[in-house]
Amino acid sequence: MAELPIPDLPPARCSGRFTISTLLGMEEGGRGPYTPTEGSGCDSVQPTHLSSSTLCTRTFGYNTVDVVPAYEHYANSKGVGDPRKGRPSLADLHSILKPDPGRLRTPVSDLQQSNGLPEAGPEAGLEEAEGEPGRDSVPEPVRFGWVKGVMIRCMLNIWGVILYLRLPWITAQAGIALTWLIILMSVTVTTITGLSISAISTNGKVKSGGTYFLISRSLGPELGGSIGLIFAFANAVAVAMHTVGFAETVRDLLQEHDSLIVDPTNDIRIIGVITVTVLLGISLAGMEWEAKAQILFFLVILVSFINYLVGTVIPATAEKQAKGFFSYRADIFAQNFVPNWRGPEGSFFGLFSIFFPSATGILAGANISGDLKDPAVAIPKGTLMAIFWTTVSYLVLSATIGACVVRDASGSLNDSVAVGSPGCEGLACSFGWNFTACTQQQSCRYGLSNYYQSMSMVSGFGPLITAGIFGATLSSALACLVSAPKVFQCLCKDQLYPLIGFFGKGYGRNSEPIRGYMLTYAIAIGFILIAELNAIAPIISNFFLCSYALINFSCFHASITNSPGWRPSFRYYSKWAALFGAAVSVVIMFLLTWWAALIAFSIVIFLLGYVLYKKPDVNWGSSMQASSYNMALNYSVGLSEVDEHIKNYRPQCLVLTGPPNFRPALVDFVGTFTKNLSLMLCGNVLIGPRKQKMPESQLMADGHTKWLMKRKIKAFYTDVVAEDLRSGVQMLIQAAGLGKMRPNILVLGYKKNWRTASPQSLEDYVGILHDAFDFKYGVCLMRMKEGLNVSRVLQAHVNPTFEAAEHPENGTGSRAAPGTVDPTNLANEQQASTIFQSEQGKKTIDIYWLFDDGGLTLLIPYLLGRKKRWGKCKIRVFVGGQINRMDEERKAIVSLLSKFRLGFHEVHILPDINQKPRPEHIKRFDELIAPFRLNDGFKDEATVNEMRQGCPWKISDEEVDKNRAKSLRQVRLNEILLDYSRDAALIAITPPIGRKGRCPSSLYMAWLETLSQDLRPPIILTRGNQENVLTFYCQ
Repeated sequence: MAELPIPDLPPARCSGRFTISTLLGMEEGGRGPYTPTEGSGCDSVQPTHLSSSTLCTRTFGYNTVDVVPAYEHYANSKGVGDPRKGRPSLADLHSILKPDPGRLRTPVSDLQQSNGLPEAGPEAGLEEAEGEPGRDSVPEPVRFGWVKGVMIRCMLNIWGVILYLRLPWITAQAGIALTWLIILMSVTVTTITGLSISAISTNGKVKSGGTYFLISRSLGPELGGSIGLIFAFANAVAVAMHTVGFAETVRDLLQEHDSLIVDPTNDIRIIGVITVTVLLGISLAGMEWEAKAQILFFLVILVSFINYLVGTVIPATAEKQAKGFFSYRADIFAQNFVPNWRGPEGSFFGLFSIFFPSATGILAGANISGDLKDPAVAIPKGTLMAIFWTTVSYLVLSATIGACVVRDASGSLNDSVAVGSPGCEGLACSFGWNFTACTQQQSCRYGLSNYYQSMSMVSGFGPLITAGIFGATLSSALACLVSAPKVFQCLCKDQLYPLIGFFGKGYGRNSEPIRGYMLTYAIAIGFILIAELNAIAPIISNFFLCSYALINFSCFHASITNSPGWRPSFRYYSKWAALFGAAVSVVIMFLLTWWAALIAFSIVIFLLGYVLYKKPDVNWGSSMQASSYNMALNYSVGLSEVDEHIKNYRPQCLVLTGPPNFRPALVDFVGTFTKNLSLMLCGNVLIGPRKQKMPESQLMADGHTKWLMKRKIKAFYTDVVAEDLRSGVQMLIQAAGLGKMRPNILVLGYKKNWRTASPQSLEDYVGILHDAFDFKYGVCLMRMKEGLNVSRVLQAHVNPTFEAAEHPENGTGSRAAPGTVDPTNLANEQQASTIFQSEQGKKTIDIYWLFDDGGLTLLIPYLLGRKKRWGKCKIRVFVGGQINRMDEERKAIVSLLSKFRLGFHEVHILPDINQKPRPEHIKRFDELIAPFRLNDGFKDEATVNEMRQGCPWKISDEEVDKNRAKSLRQVRLNEILLDYSRDAALIAITPPIGRKGRCPSSLYMAWLETLSQDLRPPIILTRGNQENVLTFYCQ
């Protein structure tokens, strides 16, 4: 691509972005922000020392506000829609930039820092860019690579006393073939887990917290928090377990030399406390010293292993032959290749449960993820290499010792015989040794099946094997002593559980959790002093297996949700293998110790329930969120394939609340009967120019949603920007919802101020009702004596200059002054209490089912009565009827209601519904409509239309006369409501419908006003769309 001609620009350093202040300065100077001028590039060189460059001009050929891709733009990203550092907003790119000193002006020093320049000028900037010699050097925290930080640490934690003391015995019991199978089965689980760890740790930047961080950021705080707490505790107790293993070995050595300190039990306690105190000192000295100690232990174990391999090729002495060692022999290998089960533990799964804990420990490197140079590289590489080399060591040890040592030997030099002597049975006879007597009596003290110290006996120098045991136990104890506080520190910082934040404080350049170290030390000391770890050891193993299961499940779950955010750079994993690994981990938990598995699951479920109950305010983009979206999407799409049926009808409500906190009673009423049942959408129409209202819409939406959640209302919030109220509501009616989950009822507040409001707003309000019926919506109007709008008393987040909503009682639009609402205070403001939040007691819910609207007038009170707060209320149904047919009509309605199975048994017939109302009430109605009459004197229709030009809400004399009977009906109904339902908890009534084009809006509002005036209880005017919402058929 040819480079476009550009002006000569002075050489300078490029930051790759265009600052807002620079753009504003250029505009103020009379030049457009996109006009290339001399000396202007991506950032102009101005006396303000703003960074300057030709990068953008050289890249694009013209001056632009756009910036090139950079790491800084994506760092610390949180949620969709959050502003990114250094990247211009969409408004900056496609709108006209206007100076806003309060928002865009930045001190020069801040601008210099944001553009990478120091205060001294460009020269100093170049100097510092090359090494920053002018600044005080801040000590860098110690960071480890994959070998020192992960591989060696994991190998040390995997290797343990089982390698030295139990693997030879397992080989004797199961044979070389089945021992290899046991090893490979165990390693299969750990390898799958290692692959899952690798995938999770390479799917984004890993911070400190290790296993807890990986699980919690994948599966969410619920499972992550529970496993993090028990994993940290298990590591703390494991410190005691490994330390006691070391102390028992030292105690045994002291016993051999008759040098006990006090007694066998107290010696373990004394040695254990001293040992764990020394390990604590190494840990507190810093990660660098701890790493050096681990390398020392690693070298000791390597030397002991080499010492063993050398011992296998050294010709056996008579003493070693008496103990069953004859160097490499093919017939010994053949005999030990097959199993020879002995004792109560002599079974495949019995031996598997003994060996499996020696394959664990693969999380030691991941647990110090915060101390690694590049966790995404170090954790996969180091963990998998550690699994490979330890597996090789186990296989080699099993094969070599199984080819050198017979299963039974007496250890007595007197058992040597000539080769081929009669009466000698067993493989040792061909080597000149007769172990027949002790084999038959099962009293042999040596051999693979009887002597746990076979490795020490075979090795070239026995004390080196003891040193290896010391190195294995101490290194594992040290790894757990470091892992527990690191994991616990991250858990404390996330504040998922109470009373643990104290231990999250870090010290020094590595943010060492010293308080966590002390807590781990105290827990370890407590369990060392108990000195009885046989009961707690299985629980620890199960806790670790819980972690393996959840890590594998995390990998599977993240893969199966198909989230675009799941993009691990480590590709060598399988979601089905991860699921298999999770299932096998759970099975092994029960194979090891079933009661310990139940305890582990119980603790996890308890901690999970606590976090679910508390609902911590964290958002980590977990796979659970992705799964929720997938499920919602699949069910919503699947719902579209299902035909609607009356039995499954649900009242799905579009509630015109405006800002929901302005009309809490309306929100509570609908939220009460839709909770856990159907859809509720809170709609708000922002009236005004789109450019002005769009920022307000984006700013406030999240605050309103949080307000609803705090009020425990299960609803969605949505808003639209429109030039007027009616067009905005039309948008909501047509566009709200998804698939079959679309509103079918429009709920709004009664327009209490209709007589004093502008005529156009009155016309719009009634027009909204007509629009709802046009779109086949049911309509529900709510009126309360004290009104619905509480915006005037909400001063917590509204500026005193707040401009009241244009329609303060209609539950719809709002015209707040720009910049007067603070969204952060919405969820924190004091919640207004309403009648729908309180216990109603033994009152009545009165339903006036005057017209058959399909049953919606009955259904909503029925759903309300199912809720606990309204459950004690008695529901009464009133219907119109003739005085001479009252019994027949009552029986017909009772029969119909019984078929609907609503449980309404109290039915009243209103025979006096057509009586003439009292004169004073008729007069009040006439006075109500008087200001809205045309007083045309019954002129012809053309003349009336001409007089009504520009004021369609006016009522002609003919319309008053034609609708006289209907008007008097509303007056009479109000008298009946006052007589029968003055003390009801709630009144639900079927309102009249004004015919579109024939009933002026002012006349219709006069009907509603007359019908519902002077009533103390809330009144719900409900009108269905004339389609059945109730049925008495079962198909």
